[in-house]
Amino acid sequence: MPSSEMLDIGQEASVSAGAPEGPSERVLLSRLRRGDPEAFEQLVREHQDRVFDFCVRMVGDREEAHDLVQEIFVSVHQNLGRFREDSKLSTWIFRISKNQCINRLKYLKRRGRGRSDEYEEVGEDALSGALGAPPTPDVALESARERARVQWAISQLEPDARMLVALRDIEGLSYEEIIEITELPEGTVKSRLHRAREKLADLLGRLEE
Repeated sequence: MPSSEMLDIGQEASVSAGAPEGPSERVLLSRLRRGDPEAFEQLVREHQDRVFDFCVRMVGDREEAHDLVQEIFVSVHQNLGRFREDSKLSTWIFRISKNQCINRLKYLKRRGRGRSDEYEEVGEDALSGALGAPPTPDVALESARERARVQWAISQLEPDARMLVALRDIEGLSYEEIIEITELPEGTVKSRLHRAREKLADLLGRLEE
């Protein structure tokens, strides 16, 4: 598996959640099935940022998320032959990401580990992530604090609720894609997401008190 493209996770511009996937994806998939290493590098470039962001939301730790992204694309590389093309490639990658994140959370729970408390204070990473040519440093700091508060609140949700919020409200996936990823009925997805949003709003409201 090519490794050079995995060194700058989070540095490339991410692909829009609503980006169309059609003939170009079929061409890429054909190249992947032929074992074209450049095709796999392209796949990583196109999807690594969104996968990394999803992993950060799920495990609440950038180091763990970075390791997870590496493992996820190893799994993608090893299982390309099993992709049945009955969904978008991005949806399939998110399904693998979801499974890897859930397994990692279980592992960390058994080990009594987890560093989600890194979001209790605004760190350098949060600040740099908020910098979008803001008008003043104060605005940048407040934006970074808000991002940190939101991530802290997400980290307090149960993993299944965290996953739905990340997929729908952060990654912007459709309900159809989320149903494919989670393998849950539509009604279950919507009701769980509604409860997750209510809890998230309650947690954020408490921070404002």
